[in-house]
Amino acid sequence: MITALYVALSRDLLAVIMVFSANSLLAAGMFMVMDAPDVGFTEAAVGAGVSTILMLLALRYCARHERPGRPQWLPLAVVALTGAVLVWGTMDLPPVGEPGNPIHLHVAPRYLQESGQEIGIPNVVTSVLASYRGFDTLGEVIVVFTAGLGVWLLIGARRRDEEQ
Repeated sequence: MITALYVALSRDLLAVIMVFSANSLLAAGMFMVMDAPDVGFTEAAVGAGVSTILMLLALRYCARHERPGRPQWLPLAVVALTGAVLVWGTMDLPPVGEPGNPIHLHVAPRYLQESGQEIGIPNVVTSVLASYRGFDTLGEVIVVFTAGLGVWLLIGARRRDEEQ
């Protein structure tokens, strides 16, 4: 909440990028504490690494300080309404870690017992990420590649304009 408030109120775009990067690094640390190293490493690489580099590259082509303007009430209302709907939607979820949750009764036991025979990979986490969630992982790679390509095309187009 502190980092989100700082980002919303700050006019120094370099400081905003650094706070975003620190927030991603803190999130990566929290994932490591929660015994999710695969998610933690991904957050550190993409959130604190690649995203920071792309935002710093984009900052080269605009002013470092944002000019003050009028408050934008419509976007604020849309964000507040979306947040309220998301929080309301989580009220119906079962408590985290409850043994009677469907994930603990059907999905996890099947992965633990049958993934070695089905996939042929002895590590359960690797078998889930590489096989069961293969399309999801491929989709994530495509999204990161597309974002990087878009930034590269924008930066390359700007340089061509400057050369002429």
